[in-house]
Amino acid sequence: MPTPPDDAVRVALSTAPDAEVAARIARALVEERLAACANLLSPVRSIYRWQGRVEDDTEVLLVIKTRADRVDALAERLRALHPYDVPELVVLPVDGGLAPYLDWVRGEAAP
Repeated sequence: MPTPPDDAVRVALSTAPDAEVAARIARALVEERLAACANLLSPVRSIYRWQGRVEDDTEVLLVIKTRADRVDALAERLRALHPYDVPELVVLPVDGGLAPYLDWVRGEAAP
């Protein structure tokens, strides 16, 4: 399988404990051009195992649009901004979409 180009669009998912933290993270990532945009979805109910216990929490989901070549820097910055010991970050490839929108993402998240 060929390697995708550096400017291939990616969608990154992360959660935050509340709307204020999510907005602070999203704004920093967009202002620093690590992402073109981030959507904040709330409330999200998260049920997960942490330190041997099953937790049930309300969080805010960040849907972050970026480029493949910005993912490492985005991950590093997310860790620095995030209050969780182990912040969620899952990155998904984008296989299609409206060309003008994908071009916009590539341009806005350009280094």
